[in-house]
Amino acid sequence: MSGHLVQLLLLLSLIVASSKVGASLASRIRQPAVFGELMVGLILGPSLLDIFGWEVFHDPTLEVIIRDLAEIGVIMLMFIAGLETDLAKMRKVGLAAAGGAVGGVIFPFAAGAGLGLAFGYGLFESLFMGTVLTATSVSISAQTLMELGHLRSKEGTTILGAAIIDDVLGIIALSVMVAITASGTPGAPRSIPVIIANMFLFFVLSITLGSLLLEGIVSFVEKRVRASEALFAAALVIIFVYSYAAQALGRVATITGAYIAGVLFSRTSVHRSIERQVGALTYGFLAPIFFVSIGLEADVHLLSPSDVLFAVVITAAAILTKQFGSALGTLAARFSWRESIRVGTGMVSRGEVALIVASIGFGAGIIEEDVLAVMIIMTLVTTIATPVMLRYVFRGAARAEDADAEERERVRPEIAVLEASAEDLDGGRVSTGRPEERPEGDGSD
Repeated sequence: MSGHLVQLLLLLSLIVASSKVGASLASRIRQPAVFGELMVGLILGPSLLDIFGWEVFHDPTLEVIIRDLAEIGVIMLMFIAGLETDLAKMRKVGLAAAGGAVGGVIFPFAAGAGLGLAFGYGLFESLFMGTVLTATSVSISAQTLMELGHLRSKEGTTILGAAIIDDVLGIIALSVMVAITASGTPGAPRSIPVIIANMFLFFVLSITLGSLLLEGIVSFVEKRVRASEALFAAALVIIFVYSYAAQALGRVATITGAYIAGVLFSRTSVHRSIERQVGALTYGFLAPIFFVSIGLEADVHLLSPSDVLFAVVITAAAILTKQFGSALGTLAARFSWRESIRVGTGMVSRGEVALIVASIGFGAGIIEEDVLAVMIIMTLVTTIATPVMLRYVFRGAARAEDADAEERERVRPEIAVLEASAEDLDGGRVSTGRPEERPEGDGSD
């Protein structure tokens, strides 16, 4: 066994094991797993232990392999996000969720881009910072709302619906940024129509072909292909082909193709089994590598005093613009100001979504290492702050579950009457106000 492979096996063991320990510790303090995994990456990276500087991991190709595995992890995470996108629910969430999502994208984007320019960053880098700030990850919000008994409330339902729309808008914004970068002429006005045309063509072809062919492919593999885990293998092939086509043909981010593939699979008869299989591979192996790798890339020692100030300012802007931007959007749907603030607060956490966007920008050379570190700080603070803020804004509100129980108790007498009526109907004992008709030949004469 080569020394290179031995080093890789040891490194993967260290990353996966430590990430799960970090995730477990995070859950004990009521934080999402990604928080613990990211902190492990910061500890193992150049900010503290710098494991790639250890003699046991001296092979320079190890960093390349970890980076490649991390990017595959991002692709798989976005495929799962697509699988969990409920298009029917998206159509039904209504004006409040749509308004909350749009307001939660426009205001953070403007703030991120404006602050980037104000602190001396270039136009394109500043625009990408704005793109990172548009991200929303409601996993921590959903967990907190569940604990508070408000997940099924009007505000909780709106938060979940708005997050779906927010993801779609964020994917589109990221795709535009990556496509402009890939064109080699960032910001050139003449390239933008071509970029949009490429994106539109890719979206139309990928969605149309997937809608027409995917169910047939699934059926063929299930019935005709005699091989172990053939369906899972077919799903992986489709994910990778869509990811490749997104960048090679559509000039957009690979994760855009993976997300579309996930949405298409969510409409097939096998989406549950695919979700379990892909989830096991992703959450057990690839996602921990990705989240730890983010910390491995960041070096907080590179942050100057001005960078620290920028991190503080942009983090405050990330919280306020998402909270009040989403709130303003929901006011149009006749939510009260208090209800709107609750929705906006639930959209504050950036979580893994911001990390995915930031890592793609860093890999594409759009942002530098110092900006990546600032984005990590912003993500950590918004993730920690969201549960605290949610508990505050929902203080004194009646639990949705308690309200449901009260409503069930109130209507219990009516339910009892209806059940008795149903029993009478089943037994043919309900009076119709006229003499009962006797069947012919019953011998009663």
